[in-house]
Amino acid sequence: MATTHTLETPEAAIVYDVHGPAPAESPRPPLLLVGQPMTAEGFGTLASHFPDRTVVTYDPRGLGRSVRTDGRDDHVPAVQAGDLHAVVQALGAGPVDVFGSSGGAVAALALVAAHPGDVGTLVAHEPPLVRALPDAGAAERAAQGMRDAYQAKGFGAGMAAFMAMGSWRGEFTDDYFALPPADPAQAGLPTEDDGRRDDPLLSERSLAVTAYEPDVEALAAAPTRIVVAVGEESREVFTGRAAIGTAALLGQEATVFPSHHGGFLGGEFGYAGQPEAFARKLREVLEG
Repeated sequence: MATTHTLETPEAAIVYDVHGPAPAESPRPPLLLVGQPMTAEGFGTLASHFPDRTVVTYDPRGLGRSVRTDGRDDHVPAVQAGDLHAVVQALGAGPVDVFGSSGGAVAALALVAAHPGDVGTLVAHEPPLVRALPDAGAAERAAQGMRDAYQAKGFGAGMAAFMAMGSWRGEFTDDYFALPPADPAQAGLPTEDDGRRDDPLLSERSLAVTAYEPDVEALAAAPTRIVVAVGEESREVFTGRAAIGTAALLGQEATVFPSHHGGFLGGEFGYAGQPEAFARKLREVLEG
């Protein structure tokens, strides 16, 4: 069972869920599960594997149930870090442990840099940081191609281009850029344009996430134990390579987790990983 809470801030209403025992009754610190652009619903399976401790999931501002009133539509790690800090304060049980997935891992790195006392252990799973790649310029070009496809033809074309980029193995070479445009029909995606251009993954609204550069000095000075994680199946694709590059920036090697970028997922989005094995590995790392 989970209880849902709304944290009213001047710029957004941040909705978060508390699963399991109350923080005061949990034998270990609360565990925050943070995604972006994925919302709390994607962590249902993973949360179920930690019934012995308080688990907190949330919707980033402007996504899912967290309605923003600041008049903006961009997703900025520093802003999300401020929201996470407010959630930690509302729990009254810091420092917490954090598992951040994808853009959530980026927000969590920003949280540690800005509020180092908030987090005991951070597991940053495949943060998609373009500038951590040795072929950063080519990766930025590939990402722009995906956004261009979305702006030109809508969701199906954009998602097909995203899938092509995300599954490309190794650096983005001339062979990649010579590929024909990805066909949404072959991927089972809609071919008709619904006219919308506000998808947080495919539009420019999340550029600040992939362009984020970690404050290495602040992270090194923080008391937080930071573990950068990479999926065993994704070490050669964009998100895995970005994780390996991020780990190198922090002077460590990426810790290998089971499965792929969504390895913790059950049946939430039809992209299941190995949630039981993933949860075992996460518990092992958190208990360190």
